[in-house]
Amino acid sequence: MSTVKLTVNGKAVSAEVEDRTLLVHLLRDHLNLTGTHVGCDTSQCGACVVHIDGRAVKSCTVLAGQAAGSNVTTIEGIAKGDELHPMQAAFRDNHGLQCGYCTPGMIMSAIDIVHRHSGQLDEETVRHELEGNICRCTGYHNIVKAVLDAAGRMKVAQAAE
Repeated sequence: MSTVKLTVNGKAVSAEVEDRTLLVHLLRDHLNLTGTHVGCDTSQCGACVVHIDGRAVKSCTVLAGQAAGSNVTTIEGIAKGDELHPMQAAFRDNHGLQCGYCTPGMIMSAIDIVHRHSGQLDEETVRHELEGNICRCTGYHNIVKAVLDAAGRMKVAQAAE
Protein backbone atom coordinates (compact mmCIF):
# COMPACT_ATOMS: atom_id res chain seq x y z
CA MET A 1 0.00 0.00 0.00
CA SER A 2 1.14 3.51 -0.79
CA THR A 3 -0.18 6.95 0.00
CA VAL A 4 -0.84 8.93 -3.17
CA LYS A 5 -1.18 12.71 -2.92
CA LEU A 6 -2.41 14.77 -5.83
CA THR A 7 -4.74 17.61 -6.67
CA VAL A 8 -8.07 16.61 -8.18
CA ASN A 9 -10.41 19.27 -9.53
CA GLY A 10 -8.52 21.92 -7.56
CA LYS A 11 -8.60 20.09 -4.23
CA ALA A 12 -5.65 18.40 -2.54
CA VAL A 13 -6.43 14.72 -1.95
CA SER A 14 -4.61 11.81 -0.40
CA ALA A 15 -5.49 8.13 -0.66
CA GLU A 16 -3.99 4.89 0.53
CA VAL A 17 -4.01 2.49 -2.43
CA GLU A 18 -2.36 -0.68 -3.61
CA ASP A 19 0.61 0.02 -5.86
CA ARG A 20 -1.19 -1.57 -8.82
CA THR A 21 -4.23 0.75 -8.54
CA LEU A 22 -5.04 2.55 -11.76
CA LEU A 23 -5.87 6.24 -11.71
CA VAL A 24 -9.38 5.53 -13.01
CA HIS A 25 -10.03 3.30 -9.98
CA LEU A 26 -8.58 5.84 -7.57
CA LEU A 27 -10.96 8.45 -8.99
CA ARG A 28 -14.03 6.21 -9.05
CA ASP A 29 -13.56 3.91 -6.07
CA HIS A 30 -11.65 6.06 -3.59
CA LEU A 31 -12.76 9.60 -4.49
CA ASN A 32 -16.28 8.77 -5.73
CA LEU A 33 -15.77 10.71 -8.97
CA THR A 34 -17.83 8.39 -11.13
CA GLY A 35 -18.10 10.63 -14.18
CA THR A 36 -14.85 9.05 -15.41
CA HIS A 37 -16.02 5.77 -16.92
CA VAL A 38 -14.37 2.40 -17.45
CA GLY A 39 -15.41 1.23 -20.86
CA CYS A 40 -13.04 -1.36 -22.21
CA ASP A 41 -10.21 -1.96 -19.72
CA THR A 42 -7.80 -1.97 -22.68
CA SER A 43 -7.29 1.79 -23.34
CA GLN A 44 -9.15 1.54 -26.65
CA CYS A 45 -12.39 3.42 -25.97
CA GLY A 46 -11.49 6.73 -24.28
CA ALA A 47 -14.37 6.68 -21.76
CA CYS A 48 -11.82 7.22 -18.98
CA VAL A 49 -10.10 10.36 -20.34
CA VAL A 50 -9.09 12.95 -17.74
CA HIS A 51 -6.58 15.78 -17.83
CA ILE A 52 -3.29 15.36 -16.02
CA ASP A 53 -1.44 18.66 -15.76
CA GLY A 54 -3.58 19.99 -18.59
CA ARG A 55 -3.16 17.10 -21.04
CA ALA A 56 -5.75 14.49 -21.97
CA VAL A 57 -4.80 11.02 -20.73
CA LYS A 58 -6.63 7.71 -20.63
CA SER A 59 -6.76 7.15 -16.88
CA CYS A 60 -6.95 3.37 -17.30
CA THR A 61 -3.35 3.46 -18.56
CA VAL A 62 -1.89 5.38 -15.61
CA LEU A 63 -1.08 3.96 -12.21
CA ALA A 64 -2.36 6.16 -9.40
CA GLY A 65 1.22 6.44 -8.11
CA GLN A 66 2.37 7.83 -11.46
CA ALA A 67 -0.06 10.71 -11.02
CA ALA A 68 1.26 11.59 -7.55
CA GLY A 69 1.94 15.31 -7.29
CA SER A 70 -0.04 16.05 -10.45
CA ASN A 71 -3.09 18.19 -11.07
CA VAL A 72 -5.91 15.95 -12.32
CA THR A 73 -9.12 17.34 -13.79
CA THR A 74 -12.14 15.12 -14.30
CA ILE A 75 -15.46 15.84 -15.97
CA GLU A 76 -16.77 16.90 -12.54
CA GLY A 77 -14.16 19.67 -12.39
CA ILE A 78 -14.64 21.56 -15.65
CA ALA A 79 -17.85 23.50 -14.96
CA LYS A 80 -17.74 26.70 -12.94
CA GLY A 81 -20.46 26.15 -10.39
CA ASP A 82 -23.76 25.94 -12.25
CA GLU A 83 -22.18 27.29 -15.46
CA LEU A 84 -21.28 24.51 -17.87
CA HIS A 85 -17.89 24.50 -19.56
CA PRO A 86 -18.30 25.72 -23.17
CA MET A 87 -17.64 22.18 -24.41
CA GLN A 88 -20.38 20.76 -22.19
CA ALA A 89 -22.79 23.45 -23.36
CA ALA A 90 -21.92 22.79 -27.01
CA PHE A 91 -22.50 19.04 -26.58
CA ARG A 92 -25.88 19.79 -25.02
CA ASP A 93 -26.88 22.36 -27.63
CA ASN A 94 -25.76 20.23 -30.60
CA HIS A 95 -27.13 16.95 -29.24
CA GLY A 96 -23.60 15.51 -29.20
CA LEU A 97 -24.61 12.57 -27.02
CA GLN A 98 -27.05 9.74 -26.97
CA CYS A 99 -26.67 7.19 -24.19
CA GLY A 100 -24.04 9.46 -22.58
CA TYR A 101 -21.60 6.76 -21.50
CA CYS A 102 -18.74 7.98 -23.72
CA THR A 103 -19.62 11.65 -23.30
CA PRO A 104 -17.38 12.55 -20.33
CA GLY A 105 -14.28 11.10 -21.99
CA MET A 106 -15.28 12.60 -25.33
CA ILE A 107 -15.66 16.05 -23.75
CA MET A 108 -12.33 15.81 -21.94
CA SER A 109 -10.59 14.76 -25.17
CA ALA A 110 -12.35 17.51 -27.13
CA ILE A 111 -11.21 20.22 -24.71
CA ASP A 112 -7.64 19.02 -25.18
CA ILE A 113 -8.06 18.99 -28.96
CA VAL A 114 -9.26 22.60 -28.97
CA HIS A 115 -6.39 23.69 -26.73
CA ARG A 116 -3.75 21.92 -28.82
CA HIS A 117 -5.10 23.32 -32.08
CA SER A 118 -5.66 26.82 -30.68
CA GLY A 119 -9.25 26.67 -31.86
CA GLN A 120 -8.16 26.32 -35.50
CA LEU A 121 -10.15 23.22 -36.34
CA ASP A 122 -12.00 21.73 -39.25
CA GLU A 123 -14.22 18.68 -39.47
CA GLU A 124 -11.47 16.41 -40.80
CA THR A 125 -9.11 17.30 -37.95
CA VAL A 126 -11.78 16.77 -35.30
CA ARG A 127 -12.74 13.38 -36.74
CA HIS A 128 -9.09 12.30 -36.88
CA GLU A 129 -8.38 13.50 -33.34
CA LEU A 130 -11.43 11.72 -31.91
CA GLU A 131 -10.39 8.32 -33.29
CA GLY A 132 -9.24 7.29 -29.79
CA ASN A 133 -12.75 7.80 -28.39
CA ILE A 134 -15.33 5.21 -29.30
CA CYS A 135 -19.02 6.02 -29.32
CA ARG A 136 -21.27 3.10 -30.11
CA CYS A 137 -24.47 5.16 -30.43
CA THR A 138 -23.77 7.88 -32.98
CA GLY A 139 -22.22 8.54 -36.33
CA TYR A 140 -20.20 11.31 -34.67
CA HIS A 141 -21.90 14.00 -36.77
CA ASN A 142 -23.33 15.91 -33.83
CA ILE A 143 -20.21 15.30 -31.74
CA VAL A 144 -18.07 16.89 -34.45
CA LYS A 145 -20.54 19.80 -34.71
CA ALA A 146 -20.35 20.23 -30.93
CA VAL A 147 -16.54 20.31 -30.89
CA LEU A 148 -16.40 22.86 -33.69
CA ASP A 149 -19.06 24.97 -31.96
CA ALA A 150 -17.20 24.75 -28.63
CA ALA A 151 -13.91 25.80 -30.25
CA GLY A 152 -15.54 29.14 -31.05
CA ARG A 153 -17.13 29.40 -27.62
CA MET A 154 -13.84 28.63 -25.90
CA LYS A 155 -12.05 31.29 -27.96
CA VAL A 156 -14.68 33.86 -26.91
CA ALA A 157 -14.45 32.76 -23.25
CA GLN A 158 -10.66 33.05 -23.33
CA ALA A 159 -10.84 36.54 -24.81
CA ALA A 160 -13.23 37.60 -22.05
CA GLU A 161 -10.82 36.48 -19.29
